[in-house]
Amino acid sequence: MSDPDEQFAAQQQKPPGLTEPMEPTPDHGESTYKGSGLLSGRKALVTGGDSGIGRAVAIAFAREEADVAIVFLPEEKPDADETAQWVQRAGRRCVLVPADLRNEDEARGAVTQAVEELGGLDIVVNNAGFQWARRDSVADITTDDLDRTFKTNLYALFWVTQTALDHLGTGSSIINVSSIQAYQPSESLLDYAATKAAINNFTVNLAAEVGPRGIRVNAVAPGPIWTPLQPATQPEEKIETFGSDTPLGRAAIGVRRRRRCRRRSRGSRSGRSRDPEARAGSGPRARQPSRGTAGSRRGPGGRGRASPRHAGPQGSER
Repeated sequence: MSDPDEQFAAQQQKPPGLTEPMEPTPDHGESTYKGSGLLSGRKALVTGGDSGIGRAVAIAFAREEADVAIVFLPEEKPDADETAQWVQRAGRRCVLVPADLRNEDEARGAVTQAVEELGGLDIVVNNAGFQWARRDSVADITTDDLDRTFKTNLYALFWVTQTALDHLGTGSSIINVSSIQAYQPSESLLDYAATKAAINNFTVNLAAEVGPRGIRVNAVAPGPIWTPLQPATQPEEKIETFGSDTPLGRAAIGVRRRRRCRRRSRGSRSGRSRDPEARAGSGPRARQPSRGTAGSRRGPGGRGRASPRHAGPQGSER
């Protein structure tokens, strides 16, 4: 959004944030993503699958003919229910798993529930994440901040992955969501950026360990994405220019709604529908996984090596 008329309206929510109050409404591929059966019969677990990147992934996987389990915080259930509707409308099963991944028992239990209700597990997407950007200095980062960010972004990654590996076999895939923050960190997101850099390291090393078992491990590192995490954790004034420092001059939100961001914020919201059939918009979209090349790249000696990929400078995602 390089033009001032295309900026986001100032807005804030309390964490973890919900999709419905956002202006503009993010798009997750509801009306645009077309599947072609690439994941037929597969079973996937997506943490943070209620909204944002996680919802886009869940919809894409369902349209590629996979059954999906999504993990979400209990307070995110309105978003989780809507994601489930989209998965079900694609003719696939959606298992809802409310859990606080900062708790080890709940994190491991979420995987167990998904396996039991899906009847197995082939794909794990470690997407759940937390950040807090409403501060001015490293001196403002509290121990509670560190605990919430590191437990959500890193501890849970270990717990979920460790438990899932007991159920994954040859041809399975683990996909970790890193961030451009791992490469070009913002000063206000020092702790968050540190967890994302750690995710890159985790990905590379885990790929080497489980590659011989035929399990692929990959990481994606998005730039700024318009998700509920942004109005729930960013200062209000930063929302108005969110993503403007990227090469495209805007955050990932999509084309159809992008030019209406400021105009819609000034008008009435009374005409919006909660019916998924009526809500086609623009925003984070999941790219379909490709067979054979979507996982770890093969290094010397045939060992799986993951190569985290990133797009765009400053920003964060979920």
